[in-house]
Amino acid sequence: MRIEDGELARFFTLCQDMLCIAGTDGYFKRLNPVWTGVLGWSEGDLLAAPYLDLVHPDDREATIREASAIAAGHVTISFENRYRCRDGAYKWLQWTSILFVEDQQIYAVARDVTNVKATELALREAHEKAARATQAKNEFLSRMSHDLRTPLNAIMGFAQVLQLDALTPEQADSVTHILRGGRHLLQLINEVLDIARIESGRLSLSLEPVALAEAISEAAALIAPLADQRGIAVDTQCTDLVVLADRQRLTQVLLNLLGNAVKYNRERGRVSVSARQAEQGRVHIDIADTGAGIPPEKLALLFRPFERLGAEQSGVEGTGLGLALAKGLAEAMNGAITAQSVLDEGSVFTLELPSSNAAAALSDDDRRVEPALVNERGGLVVYVEDNRSNFYLVERLLTRRPRIALLHAPDGAAGLKLVRERRPDLVLLDLHLPDIPGEEVLRRLWEDPATRQIPVAVLTADATPAQRRRLLASGAIAYLTKPFDISEVLALLDRTLPVVQAPSAPATLTGAGR
Repeated sequence: MRIEDGELARFFTLCQDMLCIAGTDGYFKRLNPVWTGVLGWSEGDLLAAPYLDLVHPDDREATIREASAIAAGHVTISFENRYRCRDGAYKWLQWTSILFVEDQQIYAVARDVTNVKATELALREAHEKAARATQAKNEFLSRMSHDLRTPLNAIMGFAQVLQLDALTPEQADSVTHILRGGRHLLQLINEVLDIARIESGRLSLSLEPVALAEAISEAAALIAPLADQRGIAVDTQCTDLVVLADRQRLTQVLLNLLGNAVKYNRERGRVSVSARQAEQGRVHIDIADTGAGIPPEKLALLFRPFERLGAEQSGVEGTGLGLALAKGLAEAMNGAITAQSVLDEGSVFTLELPSSNAAAALSDDDRRVEPALVNERGGLVVYVEDNRSNFYLVERLLTRRPRIALLHAPDGAAGLKLVRERRPDLVLLDLHLPDIPGEEVLRRLWEDPATRQIPVAVLTADATPAQRRRLLASGAIAYLTKPFDISEVLALLDRTLPVVQAPSAPATLTGAGR
């Protein structure tokens, strides 16, 4: 069917896009009325001057390149630039253009995308603002973690040292309370940081086949003392199912769910754990309790951080972070957690994880850790640490290793000087030093042929996994986070220091600044 000239003219006039014909000389030859409506210029104004005069100065170079490409036969699909309106404002236009060779004219369609660009800009700014807020929050939490862990290290460390002494029953009970409170605070710090890592997408996971029976047994064993205190029976059904998960994080999730099932249960109640193969390669782990149940209207609030659903009035210890963390960890392992509850009967929490095709996961024998050496160790240790309480803790601890001499350096420069002069058998290094970052101290020791062979262990309040991986890759032989378990420090000494045959008197030496 042939289209008449009148129909073409009518189409050109009525089309809501900005239609135009332009010459290769840089002038518009014909425009439809939409141009006047969008830019405010009359048709005469637009035809009288080179169209480049209306292009935003920042877009002119790109417009010239695009026009040259069109003149050479290139078809423009989605080119964008800004045109000046009569009121001085600029609007974004998106172009589709082609050269008709016979008359050497460019036929083009432009569309006003100013609102689209404004929306894109607003979304980008909102994303950048959210990213900055997340970064600021993570930096704050990391700093908070360090500032809380440093004094907590002294509290829990000296309490552990006291436990090694002969104490009266009252003193032993007091130390136990100190440690219990310290561990509770440490758990809160760790949970807050884990939630922050999940929200920022920085959680480090190692997914592998995990035998579910082992993970459930390990979590049940850890929760057994709390269950025994309240006379609650924990029934775990054996299963040969294998899931794809991070072994440590799976145990953490199970421990949180079991902990809640015990804490909020009835006296002498029951907790049961069972697992079943579900559809589409999934495994469901059900943790059921005989507690008071959860009102239906509160189920939606279960996984909200710091939300305890009124349990803060019950006297049951908690922070309201456990379920939020468990849910985040499950989802990070491609799983989910759901809950069902009946008032006065109990609740069932279901952990869903991907099933693994592996026939079996590593057993405990496969993950056997070499025992600490029992022969007495000795040698010279340099501790680079600006916090004197932390140094005094290690100094006090080493009274139980009388053949180890300890030197103290209060900052990075003194530490480097001391290590180069005395060539110790081991360097204990804090990362947050007043002059040189601990990471820089490690780098300098590693780059110096005279000190490269001296083992360096990091003792720090920075518990971020990325930092741990970076320092171990940079040459550290161990990375212990504060508050550290003194048994871990003693095990480190036993692994690293040489065996000493001849007895010697206890020796604690002073270094620079002490």
